[in-house]
Amino acid sequence: MGKILHSASVRGGLRVLCMYSSSGSIYEPLKLSNLQREDEPLWEKLDRHYSAVKTTILNYQSPTTGLFPVKTYSDCKEAKVRDSLYCAAGAWALAMAYRRIDDDLGRTHELEHSAIKCMRGILYCYMRQADKVEEFKKDPSPSKCLHSVFNVDTGDEVYAYGDYHHLQIDSVSLFLLYLVEMICSGLQIIYNTDEVSFIQNLVFCVERAYRVPDYGMWERGSKYNNGSTELHSSVPYLFSSVGLAKAALEAINGFNLFGNQGCSWSVIFVDLDAHNRNRQTLCSLLPRESRSHNTDAALLPTISYPAFAVDDDALYSQTLDKIVRKLRGKYGFKRFLRDGYRTANEDKNRRYYKPAEMKLFDGIECEFPIFFIYMMIDGVFRGNKAQVKEYQDLLEPIIFQSFEGHAVIPKYYYVPADFVEAEQSKHGSQKRFPSNSGRDGKLFLWGQALYNIAKLLADELISPKDIDPIHRYVHRQDQRNVSMRYSNQVCASRPVFMVLK
Repeated sequence: MGKILHSASVRGGLRVLCMYSSSGSIYEPLKLSNLQREDEPLWEKLDRHYSAVKTTILNYQSPTTGLFPVKTYSDCKEAKVRDSLYCAAGAWALAMAYRRIDDDLGRTHELEHSAIKCMRGILYCYMRQADKVEEFKKDPSPSKCLHSVFNVDTGDEVYAYGDYHHLQIDSVSLFLLYLVEMICSGLQIIYNTDEVSFIQNLVFCVERAYRVPDYGMWERGSKYNNGSTELHSSVPYLFSSVGLAKAALEAINGFNLFGNQGCSWSVIFVDLDAHNRNRQTLCSLLPRESRSHNTDAALLPTISYPAFAVDDDALYSQTLDKIVRKLRGKYGFKRFLRDGYRTANEDKNRRYYKPAEMKLFDGIECEFPIFFIYMMIDGVFRGNKAQVKEYQDLLEPIIFQSFEGHAVIPKYYYVPADFVEAEQSKHGSQKRFPSNSGRDGKLFLWGQALYNIAKLLADELISPKDIDPIHRYVHRQDQRNVSMRYSNQVCASRPVFMVLK
């Protein structure tokens, strides 16, 4: 039997073809029944997950830097900090699951050190730009920030400031957050005084997130993609950046980077005034993402896993409800309304949009399945089994499987050019087709890593506290301090009130 294919080509306009071919796509629609059995022993379940992580993630890790490429095809040499962090988290999560069995065949060590290698690779890339950190502390401008893209094999800079939007405070914050989580789980990532001092300098930079407009998770700044920065989730800013900065500062304040082997000088400290300004800025912005973004799917990893940056349950529910109501579709979540990224109407030859061009993208925004995965994880952390089941059911028909039976996550689904007019006339009426990333051997590693974390949680092979050992998911009033030598995180997890007399 041949396989049903969906292919798209651009030649005098985009045409969508459906054909049968015996030598076409190597992927078929995913059938969850192929991936699990109710009577499967624990070690077999873990081996299945190990095979998936090894095949779809770790095989692409650079042997020199430990980073992961943005694309797994066309000899891509670019590695983004954010994508690599999620790949490291995927390996680390499976290592936590393997700790539960006695004879792990050395896989716990392999997975843990794959994560360590990636984290230290990012640290290596950052430390080579230590001079930029000092400059950014004096003048927090887009031309003096740490780079967010590096050469996957050498760690060298790839793009100049004029060619790429490097100012992404959320990436640095995510690095600090995962650094704390992994060290708290027992991994040894930081080795000496120089590295401790550098991390403290990164904290000084992140503290200023509440007043530093950046380009955010989507690397475009303003919704209008005109080259301007925004305070993401902080009035002209982006909430996703301020929220992740708040979470990172709370996590790392008073934390010992040497873990249980630490000493007094390996503890990191945060300016509490700066932290409170980030917290106040965040609360004043939500449920918006920024001045130009009414709401944004980038808020999901901020209000839920991995940041859990919102302390107010009512504000969390209001923000989540707005995201689901305005952005959810059949194939995933839109990034934000009138997002032109990879749509048929986007001019691929121009970096920025023209004024008022946003209306061309109304109703045809690409939908990203990865946010269904975020919602699955959120359901596990909130103890909402109905939500987990709902998004598992939504995911099943839109993801694929490889020859080995592993899930393959498309990066996005788009409306072909021939269907744009009909889709804009009646939203949701036209079929969407998967991107090249996430099919035919072109894996979307961020999605693959997050899916593996979600499946480990859904299959109860790990618990929320395994991948959040500092208990950020626990309500603030119920949180406990991390017990480590010389660590003192009391100030990070609770608001500080000062009375002047």
